[in-house]
Amino acid sequence: MKRILTIAGSDSGGGAGIQADLKTITLLGGFGMSVLTALTAQNTVGVSAIHAVPPDFIAQQLDAVLSDIGADAVKTGMLFNADAIEVVADRLSAYGIEKIVVDPVMVAKGGDVLLVQEAREILVARLIPTALVVTPNIPEAEVLSKRSIRTKDDIYEAASIIHAMGARYVLIKGGHLDGPATDYLYDGKKSF
Repeated sequence: MKRILTIAGSDSGGGAGIQADLKTITLLGGFGMSVLTALTAQNTVGVSAIHAVPPDFIAQQLDAVLSDIGADAVKTGMLFNADAIEVVADRLSAYGIEKIVVDPVMVAKGGDVLLVQEAREILVARLIPTALVVTPNIPEAEVLSKRSIRTKDDIYEAASIIHAMGARYVLIKGGHLDGPATDYLYDGKKSF
């Protein structure tokens, strides 16, 4: 059984964050572990409050899990601020974690900010270069690439820009465009 660690926020409505990640990991036959970075008061209407977990406690959670159980792969989600990103990047490096999926969670479906502005540069500098896969949705890919995305060609350009940040693969989730939700995987040479 693969050991999968999710490092993300808690969605009290159960539709995203740690709750959704653990459900997915379990359904796929993995052993799910979690490190909480933020607590949200949220439901299907929106996010009414966010409480950031102190960085030293994020570090303690990471040390507790990785020093004992270890992880075959890690997925990050809502990290919320620069201090959280720094702690996560430092600890994943210290424990030699190589299979990292970075979901650059920035904004909730209802528009609530889930990654403060000043943390975005730290995400690009510290975490995306370590990623096996980075998985932005269209709005997140627009922020990361600093380009508007309206067409398939725009998606490929954005994927190329994000790939140049250091991730091995870029998976842009296409659910925010008109038409069927199509995801686009880019490996630095071609898209699938």
